[in-house]
Amino acid sequence: MSTFMLKNTALSTTPVSNIFIESYMPKARGEFIKVYLLLLKYSVSGELGVNSTILASALNLLESDIMNALNYWNDEGVLKIIPIDKMGNFNIEFINLGEDQATSKVSLLEELNNSSVKDMLQEIEKLLSRPLSPKEMSTYIGWEKDLNFSLEMIFLLIQYCISKGKTDYRYFEKVALSWFDAGIKTIEDAQLYIKRHEDKWIKYRQILDYLGIKDADIMKPQEEMLSKWVNQYKFSIEIIEKACTICFERLNRADFKYIDGILSSWNKDNIKTLEDIAAKDLKRASTYNKGNNNNYNNNNYNNNNKNSKNSNFNNFEQRTYDFDELERKLLGWDKDD
Repeated sequence: MSTFMLKNTALSTTPVSNIFIESYMPKARGEFIKVYLLLLKYSVSGELGVNSTILASALNLLESDIMNALNYWNDEGVLKIIPIDKMGNFNIEFINLGEDQATSKVSLLEELNNSSVKDMLQEIEKLLSRPLSPKEMSTYIGWEKDLNFSLEMIFLLIQYCISKGKTDYRYFEKVALSWFDAGIKTIEDAQLYIKRHEDKWIKYRQILDYLGIKDADIMKPQEEMLSKWVNQYKFSIEIIEKACTICFERLNRADFKYIDGILSSWNKDNIKTLEDIAAKDLKRASTYNKGNNNNYNNNNYNNNNKNSKNSNFNNFEQRTYDFDELERKLLGWDKDD
């Protein structure tokens, strides 16, 4: 359960910005709009706060729906979510959708008068199979000025992200910044970058598919291991898959650290082919068998020695004693005779 503290002024009515109704409401999901309006009502009516359980119960939603709605409106710039602690509690601040937003809207309308910009945005909407929000439009158009990207580069970037199964504009932004940091300035630079990146990821995906893992599910340390196996060790896919198979046989699961240990050992031993692996296994088996034979011979030697001792003991010629005579000598009776 999360609690949301509200910055408010007490009113008996709930004013809703026309900009929200015109620009944001048409693009949003119905449950997101309900969450926004109910929170806005609590804010302007003087409530100090409300928890996610009450909101979910009042709107007949899940608590996860409440958080999804708040994250959506935060991303849209309609409100701000500010964490209070690590227990899932937040301050909620509603953004004044007034003059600043109106200026931004006018600027966006001016940009849309450019047929090239409008065509690009329409093509992006076709790729996404949904309309773009004003914030998304402003973001993509802003790359032309802020990052010095051409409209063709912007469209190629988004097309590339969508081809990887990514449709969130925040992901698009990360890629745009990475391109900018990589010094990509032309459509040719972008195409070359994509080719090089894709060549690498084609191999990564083959390995991940073999392990039954989606590329979106791996973390940075795992990606670094993939890079080490492919680029530093320069192992072929079949060698890496062989290490994966060994991991499955021994652990019955995919374990990157275990696979990395196998491949690091092979790299140290300069193993590069399946034949090298087979030769190493044969050598190890031979050493193992030799060791067993030595143990067997040692055991036989020890057993023979033991048997020899037993034989010597058994072959010992036992003496016979006249116990009556011994008794007479001990008692001194033999002297009386």
